[in-house]
Amino acid sequence: MANTESGNQTVVTEFILLGFGNLPELHVPLFLLFLLIYIVTMAGNVLIIMLVVADHHLHTPMYFFLGNLSCLETCYSSTILPKMLSDLLNNKTISFFGCFLKFYTFGYLACTECVLLSVMSYDRYLAICDPLHYAAAMNSRICARLASSSWITSFLVLSIIASLMSTLTFCGPNEVDHFFCDLTPLLQLSCTDTHMVRLAIFAFSSLGSLPPFLLTVASYACIIAAILRIPSTTGRQKAFSTCSSHLIVVTVFFGTIIAVYLTPTVDTWRVLNKVLSVFYTALTPMINPLIYSLRNREVKEALGRAFSHWGAFRRTQDAAVVFKRYSC
Repeated sequence: MANTESGNQTVVTEFILLGFGNLPELHVPLFLLFLLIYIVTMAGNVLIIMLVVADHHLHTPMYFFLGNLSCLETCYSSTILPKMLSDLLNNKTISFFGCFLKFYTFGYLACTECVLLSVMSYDRYLAICDPLHYAAAMNSRICARLASSSWITSFLVLSIIASLMSTLTFCGPNEVDHFFCDLTPLLQLSCTDTHMVRLAIFAFSSLGSLPPFLLTVASYACIIAAILRIPSTTGRQKAFSTCSSHLIVVTVFFGTIIAVYLTPTVDTWRVLNKVLSVFYTALTPMINPLIYSLRNREVKEALGRAFSHWGAFRRTQDAAVVFKRYSC
């Protein structure tokens, strides 16, 4: 049952996620594509977490924040992609409570990533533009405070947005025109006036995304200015190669988030919003480990050490087995 009667109103008890419902012939290719994206995302981010925790050479501020980002991306992808894969197999229903839980979890993690990316850009700004004071400015206590503030600030912002959403009543259509329980499609289904709620949510969404975005832009502007002062052409090219890849990821993430949530809602943009949503829900979590970590020399060396330790462990195990066999 999708609805139950309450007085003279029909109260929605579950939603139907339409997803990519108007393209049934693409369901199998999309399922395989998003399954591959999910596997690569989980493998890459879990690998980064394991390396950062296990290898003491990576116990630095930059990799501390990268470990936080990988942990966030693991949760982020697991909030969206498994349900998307299930929907592509025609299991499109989700309970009212489940839908709002996923909305809150997704919003919390997305807001946390906005703040965390700005913290990471500030870390790189200090490392490049003020290297002499970097160790003092980014000691372990400050790193822990910056990381925890990212999670706590986002929790407060999303708690306010969730409390505003809880004042709405859903008593009509229950078909969500999206592949996950997103803000705008849910607001469109409410049978109460959402004008003031939309304004308040816009204000808090702006608070959670625009200041981190501006801080990120300012940090990278200072970093680029510092790179341009490097006398060596080779040094400038190497620095720009790293900086440009970071900028691409940040631009794609913030650009799509701002385009979807901070621009006027137009019905003709629904398909475009779904496409943009794929970028920040599926593609960005997959490429972040590659861009931020797996291309770095320190991570490659940590991987080499991990493989050599594993090889030594296997050789020890094999020798123990041979010794035990001959001793018997």
